[in-house]
Amino acid sequence: MECPTKLYYTKKKQYPDTKLKDSFLASLAEGGFQVGELAKAYYPKGHEVKAIDYETALGETNKLLEQENVVIFEAAVQYKNLFIRIDILKKIGNNLELIEVKAKSFDSSNDGEFLNKSGNIKSTWRPYMEDVAFQAYVLANAFPELKINSFLMMVDKNTICPTNGLHQKFLMEENNGSKQVVQVEKLSTEELTNKILTSVNINEIVTKIQSEDDIRPFLPAQFEAKVNYLSEQYKLDERIVSPIGSICGKCEFQCSSDEKKTGSLSGLEECWSLQAGMTANDFVQPLVLDLWSSRKKDKFIANKKFFMKDLNKEDISPEPDKSLGLSSSQRQWLQVEKTINKDVSLYLDKINLLKEIESWKWPLNFIDFETSAVAIPFHKDMKPYEGLVFQFSHHTLSKTGDVFHAGEYINTKRSFFPNFDFIRKLKVSLSKNQGSIFCYTPHENTYLNIIRKQLKKSAEKDKEELISFIENISHSPAKNEKSWIGKRDMIDLWRLVKRFYFDPATGGSNSIKAVLPAMLNSSSFLKKKYSLANYQSKNFNDFTWVEIQNEKVIDPYKKLPTIFKNISYSDHKFLMNDEITNGGAALTAYAKMQYVQMSSLERDLIISALKKYCELDTLAMAMIVEGWLDFLGLN
Repeated sequence: MECPTKLYYTKKKQYPDTKLKDSFLASLAEGGFQVGELAKAYYPKGHEVKAIDYETALGETNKLLEQENVVIFEAAVQYKNLFIRIDILKKIGNNLELIEVKAKSFDSSNDGEFLNKSGNIKSTWRPYMEDVAFQAYVLANAFPELKINSFLMMVDKNTICPTNGLHQKFLMEENNGSKQVVQVEKLSTEELTNKILTSVNINEIVTKIQSEDDIRPFLPAQFEAKVNYLSEQYKLDERIVSPIGSICGKCEFQCSSDEKKTGSLSGLEECWSLQAGMTANDFVQPLVLDLWSSRKKDKFIANKKFFMKDLNKEDISPEPDKSLGLSSSQRQWLQVEKTINKDVSLYLDKINLLKEIESWKWPLNFIDFETSAVAIPFHKDMKPYEGLVFQFSHHTLSKTGDVFHAGEYINTKRSFFPNFDFIRKLKVSLSKNQGSIFCYTPHENTYLNIIRKQLKKSAEKDKEELISFIENISHSPAKNEKSWIGKRDMIDLWRLVKRFYFDPATGGSNSIKAVLPAMLNSSSFLKKKYSLANYQSKNFNDFTWVEIQNEKVIDPYKKLPTIFKNISYSDHKFLMNDEITNGGAALTAYAKMQYVQMSSLERDLIISALKKYCELDTLAMAMIVEGWLDFLGLN
């Protein structure tokens, strides 16, 4: 539904599908697999259809449906060449309840959760509703004599987890080479009574979707005709040509240059070649898809402006705003202008950056948090998706240029609520000096506010002291019972990057993962300093951060050691990746330590990798500031 062309690429090995891996990791990190098993636990007399092949699964399902009343998990249903597996199918006489289980949070107190003010389905909910509408169509046609009711079972964010360790009752195991979540302990009376999942009847929305007309000219308008057309094209393996646009930037059918060398194909490039007449060599140029934070990409593409070099100043309309430094539109035009002129030099707003630096107090402190927000709370009295902070790293930079790994924390225990322990350790680390504190993006401020709320509801003896510390280093959210801006309110380095600095080598990205290698390649000072193994680290011994290859500094994140070097697969068979190089991988690794049965060796190696990754994040912040000081002649 989001792009019918993808039917042509899906399940073909020559077209790598990034979502296959990403969806698995996201579901593991958020507890999505556990939500599915928790839903089944609410129906203790249910029967699971475990067969994978179509015919066996259909036979098992049909046999179970011969009963007057039955609950079936993973029911297999076929109508013509349409085949579905239903999370939970409940039969009561002549009535069928189709229950689709999702880990998405739902606000049970909001009557208008699914529809906007115009009565249309909200875009955030439409994919889930279309999923159920399709299943309901297949089910109704397969069993026309039965009445169908459709439900979404979701995580109710207004509920409270009734016990400690609920998530520990659903652990991931390996069975015959496949990963699965199993219930290892029965639910208590409290957990069965105070459910954190809720079912919502969505018959009206299903009917709405099945009766509305699709306005896209390349698809039949009516629901049934559209389903038949899509299924027939998939069966015939014929490509449906849908217009290229900004949505292509999120296409999962893309591949790297290294993947291409092994024969992989890019679905995105094929689409753009067919519709824009491009050749393989054209894709080395920046597309308009690469333009940072622009909402005009569809307009550009409709006007046949496929490359950034095709844009002009009128397309961007750069205008200043009320803050110092580059506005968003000015930054966009800077990116376009440098692309057009093939200008690879960096931009630095020296005047305004100097003003910022003059307000800083030394030594400078750099902090980074690793956080989690899972569907099934790790602890009693927590709400689903309530924030949890399991790790921090803290670096300092003195005025004389000394960089020191000043502190770190990581929770390694299962079923332990770390937030209060975390904030105590952070307080100790940051109280050793009164220098300015830096974060990267507002993420840290958000989680400090979450911990503050949790403390206010707690019975911790030192809660007032901890709340005071939080308010001193943070600022209040927009809507809050109290407003404050702390004396040591964190300085957002990400905001300074966007306002005062741009390097074409970042490709327009402001991610620290893009800014750090660009900074290292442009600063001779950093190259010299970090080519020596003289950095005081808590997790790296005699480690050299700057290594030159083909006249370029190797990205430090790619130098992070692999977790399981010289360890056999059998000792770490549940880890999807052998490295932790981004925040998503970090929270996935933490979730693994909470959800997955593993050896103490694997656990120790993951903890070590998490420490090294988080340490690099705050060292990277110190390096970026050192680079700026170098460019300004202040080192």
